[in-house]
Order: sequence, then structure tokens, then C-alpha cells
Amino acid sequence: MSSDDQNQTGLVITVTESIRAFLLSVSDDQRLSQELRELAVALSSATNASYKQIRSLWIQSDAETRPALISLLSGSNFVFASPKPREKSEELKERLRKLKEQAERREYQELVKDITPKKDVYEPFSTYKDQIGFGLHVALIMFTGYLVGHFAFRALFNNSPIMNSAGGILGLVFGMLLETLLFIIRTSEPNLKSPSSTSRMKKNQ
Repeated sequence: MSSDDQNQTGLVITVTESIRAFLLSVSDDQRLSQELRELAVALSSATNASYKQIRSLWIQSDAETRPALISLLSGSNFVFASPKPREKSEELKERLRKLKEQAERREYQELVKDITPKKDVYEPFSTYKDQIGFGLHVALIMFTGYLVGHFAFRALFNNSPIMNSAGGILGLVFGMLLETLLFIIRTSEPNLKSPSSTSRMKKNQ
């Protein structure tokens, strides 16, 4: 939109020569108020004008000398204002920036995936050997815990069968808890690897 119609509202039309001549004649009409004559002068020097203002001046002008409204507006075109570009919020800008960075990171990783070494990620029980070894280790710990508890309670409670069994069960439970704690520690350390994977790496070297 040009500077001539920045403050105009409603329907805006182009000022043709016939409209400009009419506005100049209205500006010299002493029967009109000073405000209307100044408005006519201002619109006559513009390239676009408000239809509502031109029609108001046409109504206030002399009905005997003024041209027909249709002939006055003949050859004039409508002027449409371009809508203001929608501004993005700061949250949306930040979200788009993060999405762009993620897309660029994925593209980079896709380009260099053939030349960068793959990370050796240890997954618990990834092989049958690890599974069997872990099962035997758990069984051994539980059996050892049962024996320790059994003989400990046997020494404390004068060879009572019930207390001996209770001590064995308590030792078994303690062994299970100990094995669970050790398993959590092993899996939480990213640098720890299973014995089988370590042996494979040594063979490859």
C-alpha cells in the first residue's frame, strides 16, 4: 500500500483525472465547509482515495453541477491492501530452530555413518553364553547363601530343623538380593562389557 492510503479505511479507489477535476472544483465551492474543502484538496493530490470520502464530497456538492456518480467513478479501480505478514511467536521460532538443528544433525549422521566407528553398546544377555553364565552364577550364589544361613542358624539354635531351614531361606534371599544389586551395578556402568564381548574384541585385535 502506498503512503497516500496508509490511513484510509474501507473501500479505496484510484483517483482518475475526472475524479481529480471534480475534487478541485469542490475545493473552490464556498458553500462547503472549510474542512470539506481542505479534504478535497488533499484527495486531489493523492493517487488513491477513500470511496466513502469521495461519495461524501459528491453528496455535499451542488447537485446541478456535479457529474453523475457512475460517470465520476468510471475508469477507477479498486485498491486492495496486502495483509500484514503474520509474525511468529518466540515459542514457535524456538521450536522451529530446534527442529532445524535436529534435522541437520540427522542429515550429518546419515552422511558420516559409513566412516565413523560404531559404538560398542553392551546389552545384557545378548548371547546364550552370557545367559547361561548368569544363570549358573545366580544358582551358585543362592546355594551358597542357603548353606551359609543353614549352618549359621544351626550353630545359633542348637541344631533345630525349623530354624536351620529358616536360616537357609534367609541366606538364599540375601544371596538373591546381593546378585540383584551386582547386576544393577554392572548394567548401570556404560564402560563395563560382558566377558564374552571382551574376549571377542581381543581375538579381533
